[in-house]
Amino acid sequence: MKVIIEKLQSRGHQVTVVRTNDSWYIQETSPLYTSITLEVDSGFSKDFITSFVDHLLSIHREGNAAWTRFKLKMEQGQKASLLHEKTAKLLQSMFEKKNLVESLLRAKYDLVLTDPAVPGGVILAGYLKLPVVFNVRWTSHGEGHFAIAPSPLSYVPMTGTEFSDKMSFFQRVLNVLAFVFENYQIANYITPHYRGLINKYLGPDVNYYSLFQKADLWLMRVDFVFEFPRPTMPNVIYIGGFQCQPAKPLPDHLEEFMQSSEKHGVILMSLGTFVSELSADVADKIAAAFAKLPQKVIWRYKGAKPSTLGNNTLLVDWMPQNDLLGHPKMKLFVAHGGTNGVQEAMYHGVPVVGIPLFFDQYDNLKRLTDRGAAIIVQLTSVEKDNNFLEALQEVLTNSSYRTNMQRLSRLHRDQPIAPLDNAIFWIEFVMRHKGAAHLRTESYKIPWYAYYSVDVVFFLAAVVLSNLVSLSAFIYCLCSRVCLKTKHKRD
Repeated sequence: MKVIIEKLQSRGHQVTVVRTNDSWYIQETSPLYTSITLEVDSGFSKDFITSFVDHLLSIHREGNAAWTRFKLKMEQGQKASLLHEKTAKLLQSMFEKKNLVESLLRAKYDLVLTDPAVPGGVILAGYLKLPVVFNVRWTSHGEGHFAIAPSPLSYVPMTGTEFSDKMSFFQRVLNVLAFVFENYQIANYITPHYRGLINKYLGPDVNYYSLFQKADLWLMRVDFVFEFPRPTMPNVIYIGGFQCQPAKPLPDHLEEFMQSSEKHGVILMSLGTFVSELSADVADKIAAAFAKLPQKVIWRYKGAKPSTLGNNTLLVDWMPQNDLLGHPKMKLFVAHGGTNGVQEAMYHGVPVVGIPLFFDQYDNLKRLTDRGAAIIVQLTSVEKDNNFLEALQEVLTNSSYRTNMQRLSRLHRDQPIAPLDNAIFWIEFVMRHKGAAHLRTESYKIPWYAYYSVDVVFFLAAVVLSNLVSLSAFIYCLCSRVCLKTKHKRD
């Protein structure tokens, strides 16, 4: 969000950010925006996320891949339920503060910009009756496309399956089961928390899903260089890699380290913000693998120093990831597979060795492996054998990975307008025209049986059946009369 807010502010727009006092990233004071701070527990505190991620990592190490994946899915669903319970209470608290609500209405905002992964902003926009723009990859109930675009399960893989758009029969069976399981989780862990709230404050005719489906614009954080081809809608604008930019000069100490790698180059490793340290045995295995390589390594890691750490490896608390990936000495990115990191690697043409941990990371890396630009290594195999070292050596020595990633980079960059500029144009478009209803399908207002033409099928079936019955009755009567005449003649 910060990237978009910076750009909006630079173009003279005034931005107000609604935040909670336990917000992890969003500061109360900033030259970019005015903040409204809610004294409410959001559920998305640093302590909550850290303990949750630690628990998920412990599940990861239990072994059995299928059972581990199922346990991870159930655990994520249960924790999501707690988060949504707190989000509903947060919204309830907001709506009960009459002075706050009146000030929001008096401000006459042009639109609400929100990430619908948590529906607080979505429901607030519905309450204020303002145009809505999503900065989106995920909604609170799944991958964004599934909320508004036709999504045939025959070639649109569910998140978590790691399938591509070319599925075998058995994979299509599993894909349907994954769809059923995800909808079961949504029905049990998410929508019940908001049903009463929406009914009370937005009205009995407002449906939870319709709040998402009537959004004016979906700024989708992928593009079809990365995503598998699938149906889409006119109000979905693809801005994949919008946060990427040409590399800036590095701080002196990092530039000196990069140059010291000479002809061998540098490997960058980061498992994202949520995983800043690992268990000692896993960290030792990773460090030992790095120590056997001629390349230098920059590893974002906050845990205790691994006992096997080689002289070629630099541990850092923070690093300018985009600028490092864009450095000519960069040879390889060891990543967890988060959307931002994958997009930055693709933008700069750096091949990936992926260690997926949870959420969408498996599927993000699957999209790169299918295009020959990455190798996936499971966390359990990192600590048990030499798979990690072999994967590093394979990507470093086999030039096809780098060639394939650079081809993706050229495709991604070859656009008539930069993704961030495209996003800003469409946000301002919604401001100018007070929405973008002409791009939005009204299908969400249609009952499910009409959407899937169930009523039409039953009507046509009834017509055909009626005609068949009538024809059968006519033939029966005709045959009866013929038989009757024949009998009379015989008599």
